[in-house]
Amino acid sequence: MMMLRSVNGVAATQQARCCTLCHTTSSPSTSLHNVQYGSSSRTGASGVKSLQAVKGNRLLKPVALKNLSSTPFLTGQSFLRFAPLKSAGSFEKASSRLKVEANAIDAGKAGADGLPEESVIPVEEQEITTAKAAAQRLKIGTYFVLWWSLNVVFNIYNKKVLNVFPYPWLTSTLSLAAGSTIMLLSWATRLAAAPELDAEFWKNLAPVALAHTIGHVAATVSMSKVAVSFTHIIKSSEPAFSVLISRFLLGESFPLPVYLSLIPIIGGCALTAATELNFNVTGFAGAMISNIAFVFRNIFSKRGMVKSNKVGGMNYYACLSMLSLVFLTPFAFAVEGPKLWASGWQQATETVGQQFFWWVMAQSVFYHLYNQVSYMSLNEISPLTFSIGNTMKRVTVIVSSIIVFHTPVLPVNAVGAAIAILGTFLYSQRPATKNPKNIEAKKKF
Repeated sequence: MMMLRSVNGVAATQQARCCTLCHTTSSPSTSLHNVQYGSSSRTGASGVKSLQAVKGNRLLKPVALKNLSSTPFLTGQSFLRFAPLKSAGSFEKASSRLKVEANAIDAGKAGADGLPEESVIPVEEQEITTAKAAAQRLKIGTYFVLWWSLNVVFNIYNKKVLNVFPYPWLTSTLSLAAGSTIMLLSWATRLAAAPELDAEFWKNLAPVALAHTIGHVAATVSMSKVAVSFTHIIKSSEPAFSVLISRFLLGESFPLPVYLSLIPIIGGCALTAATELNFNVTGFAGAMISNIAFVFRNIFSKRGMVKSNKVGGMNYYACLSMLSLVFLTPFAFAVEGPKLWASGWQQATETVGQQFFWWVMAQSVFYHLYNQVSYMSLNEISPLTFSIGNTMKRVTVIVSSIIVFHTPVLPVNAVGAAIAILGTFLYSQRPATKNPKNIEAKKKF
């Protein structure tokens, strides 16, 4: 327990006390207090105390000292500096707010000519921290609303385009082209800071972009053949592929709850597929291939970012879109070709009019925007929160597409979808993996 006594002739009242053991004056308005804590060991002691001091009837506030490890102070002692507050105020109210962490310092020799660099701990620090936390929650909430809303709009316009223009390879190419163009213009006009890239970055990005290209095209092919809701229900089984691939190809082990969460995911998707009124093999296969491709995209992305963590957020996705566009364009020409596109475009224009052009523009732009916001969200939140948000996003897309396109849904089909989504949500609550190598990789990432 610390002893208190009067300082500089000030009466030892409740509000005119200072810590004992040592008191020196470093300036007319500040005092240096050597605080030692009552323990059996005087060396290496540390603790947190609420300290109040009054000099000349003025309440003094604590000042934390930085970089003390390199300064030869007295062995086993902790130093605090106090500066006068504007107003003494109430002793009881101030005592709950003036919290100072005194870090003990072990030094080899005594004698220091001056004090190290110091920084004042604001009295309003707690209020500032609370305000920052509230602002951060608002920012993340805004990202989530934009992410989900933009994704819903993209899926609606993408399906409208594919209904009258069944050429998913060109549609996928236009989506990547729109995003690449938007980001190049943003860098050129300095609306966004252009990243500094090197050959190593593009080398690490290449497998990620290849997997992203396959997953993107496969999902678009699926939506050209089946309902948007069915594609997203099947795509909700992606966690199952992630666990199985990580377990059998990478040797990664998971806790039992993770494996148990796969049961409702697989069972729900199987029930939905079996009861889908407009089931199509190509559409089902496209969604499954998209799942596998995106799992490998995530694996390659983590490995690449461990090696060269230079670009993040929307710039990372911009580079991913550009490289994917390079991979996809020649295949789009080979699979479909300009002749099919020209005749298909003419037929679509005759069917829905000039608004078809704006549908294509909308699906292309919104594809980039929703992906860009999702990558920006990932910079602000943990992977666990992102996984939960992605699950809820699928629910939003499924419900919205059923309403907009009046998709017929059998009760048993709806039950299967609900079970699959529930399993995905349970998977998103997974604890960390048990593999020490993976844990070390995540620390680097």
